[in-house]
Amino acid sequence: MKKQTFLLLLLPLLLIISCQPADEKTGDFRLLPLPQKMEITGNSALSVDEIQGYFALDQSEPPALIGLLKPLQPADHKEMAQVIFKIDGSLDLKAEGYTLDISRKQISIVGKDRAGLLYGFMTLGQLMEDAQEQEVPLPTCTIEDYPLLSYRAIHLDVKHHREKTEYYYNLMDKLAGYKVNAIIAEMEDKLVYEGQPAVGSADALSIEEWRNLSEYAMERNIEISPLIQGLGHASFILKHEIYKGVRDDPASDWAFNPLASGTYKVQFDLYRDALEATPHGRYLHVGGDEVHTTGRGSGKSPLELQLIWLDKVCKFAEENGRIPIFWDDMPLKHAGVYWPMFNPDLEKEVVDSIWQQNENNLAQFLDRFPRNCVYMRWNYSDPEAYGNDKAMEWFMAHELQVMGATAGQTRWVLMPQEESNMENIRTFTVTSIDKGLNGLLLTLWDDDSPHFELYMRGIIAFAEYSWSGDQREKDAIKSAFRQREFSYRVAGEEFAFIDRLEGPVEWWNNALLMDHQDRRSLVKLPHPLEDAVMDLPDADHRGIWSAHHAERLQMAEKVVQECDSIAAKISAVKSNASRNIYRIEVYEQVNNLVRFSAASLLALKAYDSAQNEAEAQDALDRIGKLHEEFSNLRGTLEQVYGKTRILNKPDGYMLDQDHHEHLANQAVSFDWQFIAELLFLEKIDRDLKVSPE
Repeated sequence: MKKQTFLLLLLPLLLIISCQPADEKTGDFRLLPLPQKMEITGNSALSVDEIQGYFALDQSEPPALIGLLKPLQPADHKEMAQVIFKIDGSLDLKAEGYTLDISRKQISIVGKDRAGLLYGFMTLGQLMEDAQEQEVPLPTCTIEDYPLLSYRAIHLDVKHHREKTEYYYNLMDKLAGYKVNAIIAEMEDKLVYEGQPAVGSADALSIEEWRNLSEYAMERNIEISPLIQGLGHASFILKHEIYKGVRDDPASDWAFNPLASGTYKVQFDLYRDALEATPHGRYLHVGGDEVHTTGRGSGKSPLELQLIWLDKVCKFAEENGRIPIFWDDMPLKHAGVYWPMFNPDLEKEVVDSIWQQNENNLAQFLDRFPRNCVYMRWNYSDPEAYGNDKAMEWFMAHELQVMGATAGQTRWVLMPQEESNMENIRTFTVTSIDKGLNGLLLTLWDDDSPHFELYMRGIIAFAEYSWSGDQREKDAIKSAFRQREFSYRVAGEEFAFIDRLEGPVEWWNNALLMDHQDRRSLVKLPHPLEDAVMDLPDADHRGIWSAHHAERLQMAEKVVQECDSIAAKISAVKSNASRNIYRIEVYEQVNNLVRFSAASLLALKAYDSAQNEAEAQDALDRIGKLHEEFSNLRGTLEQVYGKTRILNKPDGYMLDQDHHEHLANQAVSFDWQFIAELLFLEKIDRDLKVSPE
């Protein structure tokens, strides 16, 4: 290459460098979700505190402004504004798309539609957040962005507890910032139903309160649709005496009788109130999963009974301007094609053979599958299984609407596990994009009721994959998560602690119980101290207990060490974080609770291993302090959790029959969170007699 040609190619870069001070820093910008196209060319002349005014090129109103964007004021002229914007429907992007251009002295946002305009501002907000924190100017850049899935919904499950109302409003701002555009709200008894007033809990939100939240969310392009469980999962209704007449099984509060007219009177009343409370939702999720009905001697098969019910509720939805969503598992289970959906190891030929043998069980009822319904194919563990694809393709081949549902939380205690289920979220999102589906739901079950703040990493991973697709490795998303949610200072791997905490939490679940017992079943045992809580050392046979529980005690030692190491990392993150300190405090409390159980076992080991009476007494004194330690630990945890969560159910609240052993349904007070620890301490008091007289 000639020297002159090389200099000509180098000239643009030299011009950029020459326009910037030699000592000007360049920022580290990590956006979530990752834009489809983004090019950063240098530094602008705009600092965050200089961005004060906006100007609409088309007289449109600005979108909802949150965070650092909130102080922006309208400017009288384009030249006076740092941010100019417009909506241009001819923009060659998908719906909700936008362009964002930052020049040396001005920012331009063009939205394909109102949603696209909002998301352009949300991306600008993230750039401003990074620039302010790092004390650098905004970058000169060009962004072209749009979502790969049009419906990106998260599940808000409030069945077992409520957050304080302010928390939900703050959540809407956060979700909008990450470009989540829908919520399926599983209301259960947390709505004051006017048509069936016995159903609503004393701490339920009124129709007006839900409607106000729905309006606030819609201003941020988040549509809220209700999920009112029907046919099965109906315990929140059928536990009440007045509804026993519409139970399928008079002794069980689980399922409605699909042949009783009273069933539909109750369900339709609940639907009407839920629709009024969510005026902007396009869907009515009717549930319908995990249920077998008896038919009451009618001779009708379980699949026929399900389709009778589904037909009626889908007609109601259509008459009321909503699209019904239905969990698809029971028709597939009744037909005999269910289990291949959850076994990725089955060979393709085996799955095809199962379908060939059983598909007619579905086909003979095909004309009774409602056409206006979305059949939601949920799979929280193995969405990549060929059997899962096969089921989705069956619906699509018969021109039935299908949508997937993945999970950010299932039955994990204290916190989500398996990297916030990121791999399964990624896989099902990629599948949905590849199949050209309309959208995807991220379920977030409240069954065991971890703090909602700990769901956020899974939510943000879902936001990334459903908007951007599979562009970044998981570690890069986790790093971006730490930067966005805490600080650029903790983006590095050395500050990662969440994945490490998952192992100790998994161990903690049953650490104080006998092998093969589970804390979810403790309240149903007639004698849990004898039948579930682990045995304690015998002073007359020292060493036998430690030998019997050697493996458990080795794990306890490792867990204490790991928790101490995690505590140090949490402390480092907290001291370097600029935002969301509260979530770090919640993780801190989880770590402390897990460590208590492990340390308690080691205290028992010291007693069992004592070589003389003095050592034994010292160990007993240590064990005697466990009550006070736990009381203090619980008090701090409840104080932290209680900043956003209503911990106890209302006075007089009726628990249901708890068919699925939901931890959060096992006590009116917050005792359910500590049920194994409370029983363990009770057994220590009884058998070791360490409580003061």
